[in-house]
Amino acid sequence: MSNSTLSNFSTNMLAATVSRLPLPAVWTAGSAQQRTFIMGVALAILSNVLFGVLYAYSSFLAPLSGTQVFIWRILAMWVALIGYLLISGRLGLHIGKLKALQTVKQRAWLLLPTPIFLSQFWLFMWAPVNGQGVQTAMGYFLFPLMMVVFGCVLFGEKLSRLQWLAVAFAAVGVGSEIVRTQSVSWATLWVCGMYPIYYILRRLQGIDAITGLLVDLTIFAPFAVAYLFLFAPSSLGLVGGSGFFIMMLAGLGVLSVLAMKTNVDASQMLPVNVYGMMSYLEPALLFILAITVLGNPFESAMVYSYGLIWLGIACLIVHGVRQLRRAHKKTQIKETAQTL
Repeated sequence: MSNSTLSNFSTNMLAATVSRLPLPAVWTAGSAQQRTFIMGVALAILSNVLFGVLYAYSSFLAPLSGTQVFIWRILAMWVALIGYLLISGRLGLHIGKLKALQTVKQRAWLLLPTPIFLSQFWLFMWAPVNGQGVQTAMGYFLFPLMMVVFGCVLFGEKLSRLQWLAVAFAAVGVGSEIVRTQSVSWATLWVCGMYPIYYILRRLQGIDAITGLLVDLTIFAPFAVAYLFLFAPSSLGLVGGSGFFIMMLAGLGVLSVLAMKTNVDASQMLPVNVYGMMSYLEPALLFILAITVLGNPFESAMVYSYGLIWLGIACLIVHGVRQLRRAHKKTQIKETAQTL
């Protein structure tokens, strides 16, 4: 059976299974657009929950260090991603996109965001078990606000009053936290300052998320193997001699790819504003997990500065809701005009 046939067979089986489920009336009676919207929301929620699970994952893999978990995650993700692309018959598609890059400059430009991506993945696995969980979650809260600022500075995008208010709240919140602690966490700055650059570079290159992920993982996989043999041989013995660790690391790879895949699918199914608002679920989950499950410290004095940042996020959500309503009204007017 070919890869494409297998993929079609799996899709048909999934569709048949979904059709038998007791779904709400809006799914069975609604339009195709409504069903796509509902599926996009469901995938967005699933992806954010999966990212939350992954954030706490390293705490269940002791005595492996955060860095060792990061190395194993990269290898597990690479295997899971290659397996998924082979089964779905899409590996050739992504390789073809990379082959279309003809010049050395284009290929070098493609590799530029990889170190940023890898450093973010390392921090994501290292921070929760090293007392930086809350600070890293705050970086993810600030990430969309920084994307707004980058869009304004680099692409000349005009900000609404609510967006300016959001940026102002965030700036005052961060400033108050700096005054309170006489410093600012490098983990927060690294997430909110560098991750936008990664996405902007990929956007300028015209590389989609899955192709970029394939490049990033493939480049680093040999270095990950070398690290295990040269610097962490004990982890090889620990993992190789334990069925529990093998299953946990396999699950780490599958969950990581599934989280990325559902996130990408949701971004393609949902309007940009809705997808942007749904993305706030992840840092909220990370923040809660850091305080509860991981036991990272949270001082009562943080409420003021963090509250201002959350007010900024609330402004962005209100802005997104307003834009969505305007777009919905325009669609209704257009549909009404077409029926007349």
